[in-house]
Amino acid sequence: MAHVVIVGGGFAGVWSAAGAALARGDADLRITLVAPNEHLVLRPRLYEPAPDLAKVELARILRPIGVEHVRSEVTEIDTGSRMMVADGEEIGYDRLVLAAGSKLVRPRGLPGGDRLFDIDDLAGALRLTEHLRARPDCSVVVVGAGFVGLEAATELAARGRVLLVDRSEAVGEHLGPGPRKEIEAALDQLGIEYRLGTTVTEVGDGFAVLSDGTKVAADAVVWSVGMTASELTRQISDRLDHLGRIPVDRQLRATPEVFAAGDVAAAPFDAEHTVMQACQHATPLGKVAGYNAAADLLGKPLRDFTPGPYVTCLDLGGAGAIFTRGWDREVMATGAQGKDIKKRINQAIHPPVDDAAKILAAADRVSIELPFFPREPENAASTA
Repeated sequence: MAHVVIVGGGFAGVWSAAGAALARGDADLRITLVAPNEHLVLRPRLYEPAPDLAKVELARILRPIGVEHVRSEVTEIDTGSRMMVADGEEIGYDRLVLAAGSKLVRPRGLPGGDRLFDIDDLAGALRLTEHLRARPDCSVVVVGAGFVGLEAATELAARGRVLLVDRSEAVGEHLGPGPRKEIEAALDQLGIEYRLGTTVTEVGDGFAVLSDGTKVAADAVVWSVGMTASELTRQISDRLDHLGRIPVDRQLRATPEVFAAGDVAAAPFDAEHTVMQACQHATPLGKVAGYNAAADLLGKPLRDFTPGPYVTCLDLGGAGAIFTRGWDREVMATGAQGKDIKKRINQAIHPPVDDAAKILAAADRVSIELPFFPREPENAASTA
């Protein structure tokens, strides 16, 4: 029996499995997802105060659609023999979808680096939550004023004093100037101090040392700088982008037998951009890659990856949220209206469970525009 194997249990992996099941229909095709975890972790929600709620049991998604789950971690992939090794066991495939995700780039040689916290995965988010639980009026240093760092800092502001530091000379540098004024206003509203052109050079017991020599109180130092794709990409291709991702075509094919999805795929968004390492791209990438892996074996037409409009929704804790459209990130909603959109997005990323028809129907909706997104900037002006 022909065999499609998916590596990875995040958004891209789960939706690859559903996409493959959709393409399979009633055909005789085996589909296996290989991932060590038993839950889909909703990484975009790990900044929230109860991160343990940000997960969905994989079995409730995979079993209804007839996908096998092997709870192992893949360490080797041999594309020549179409074989992989997972926890010492060999698994063969006819088509492979690599959806192994990304991980935080951790600092090397930082004194006290073992004291750092992060919200990169569920274990890290829970460790930070438990650490701060007994410290109701805490002092926290957040390193990195990008998307993750801003969401972490603004959420943590409700628990105590927050200092946000970044090597860049602008807050949210990679988000561009579009939402910067609103972000800075939110930081000021929440009493978050931010120092630019600065980073942490040492982490101690209850303190951190900054690159300007300042020693500051810190019950926790949260690292949120940099992401890189799974190292398994190096076993598929030697042509990787600056994030370690594999270049793929419009059908998400990396090699004749391998497709890539999610944070490991440098897929074209348009003539000027590749996709972001984000849930909004991982989900449709998975749906298309999984469908195409199965369709390729079954002689069915393959689908092109056609992403919907690019949007950003940044949670700013007690200051609301910012919703933007386009690659220049034009601000469409802020404050309470932005927060409402963010909450709806966080609900929308939950996949359906226990119902094969609903799961497969969702897998067939590759590019949709949710109706609660505002269409004109003027709609948000009165609520900003």
